[in-house]
This record gives sequence, structure tokens and C-alpha cells, in this order.
Amino acid sequence: MGFHTFPMERADALEDPSRYRFCSREELLELLAPTAEDVVADLGSGTGFYTDDVAPFAGTVYAVDVQSAMHDRYREKGAPETVEFVTSEVSALPFADDELDGAYSTMTHHEYANPLDADSAGDESPGDAVAELARVIRPGGRLVAVDWSADGTGEDGPDLGERYSLEEAVAQLEAGGFTIESARDRPETFALVAVR
Repeated sequence: MGFHTFPMERADALEDPSRYRFCSREELLELLAPTAEDVVADLGSGTGFYTDDVAPFAGTVYAVDVQSAMHDRYREKGAPETVEFVTSEVSALPFADDELDGAYSTMTHHEYANPLDADSAGDESPGDAVAELARVIRPGGRLVAVDWSADGTGEDGPDLGERYSLEEAVAQLEAGGFTIESARDRPETFALVAVR
């Protein structure tokens, strides 16, 4: 992943209900709009805080995290039957082309996304993770990202230097072939919906 992964010694903080002030269950479900048959992935699922919220509304939710210890913690807590665990970097997902109806990340986009790179022709490359998401999300599928904004105050979340601005996140996804459906900047976070 990008700058860092969430420290295991602070995993209990991932279950803190005050996280809903940055992204509520209702907001996430509205942005993702899953159906009962959808196959979706929670990118950077951690202990399953938001995975649990989406699971009743989707057919399958892949809890994707690079740290197997996070999956162990989630299993101890108890996961819904519709959740399947995947230990993987977002840049190397073990899914078939167009397998996912959607994917979402809550406060983890900065951990897996890469800054845009310009090649010798001046074309911008989206980075491995965004290219991989474009591969595994079916045409018409949704990618939701709610993350800490580089334009925030830095009072909550990671250091400002580890974050992307809304404009940077939009540019990353557009370079990967996604169309932005909505993009909102908020006091400390941004929320965007991109369609493949």
C-alpha cells in the first residue's frame, strides 16, 4: 500500500463508532448503492467496521486487507456469512477481469493509491492500484472513496503529507479510465463516486 498501513496495536480504534462522523453507514450505502446480488470489495477492510454495514445489502463482500492479522481480528469479532477474506495489496487483487460490481474504501485511499506519473509523451499513468481496480470492476460498476483530504486540518487522521486532495484523487481515477459521478470536499475528508 501507499504511505503506511494501520498499526495493529491500534486496531481497537477501528471499531470506534465516532468514525461515523466522517462517513456514516447511510452515506456509504447511498454512495455505493449495492443490490442483494452484487459482489463488492471493501478495500482496506481492517476489522470489518464498514464491511459489516455493507454485508446485509450485497450478495458477497470481499474484505480486502494487506494485513492478515486484521482478518484474524475480524474473524474473532465475528463476520457475516456473506463476507469472504482476501489478503492482498490493492495493486494485485486476485479477482478475474470485471468480477466486481463495485468497491469502496473508507479512509484508506491514501494507503493504496499512487501519485500520478507522466510518461515521456506527457500522458498520466494512474498507478498500479487504480489500474487494477479498473481491471476488476465491471463496466458500469462503482468505486466509492471516502478519505482524509490533504486540504483538511490534520487534527484527525494521518499527517497531511500522507493524504491526497479531492482534485488529486479525481485525477488518479480519471487517468485509470473511471468517470466521476460525484465528488465532494468536506472539512476533513472527501467523498467521491467513480464509475468504470
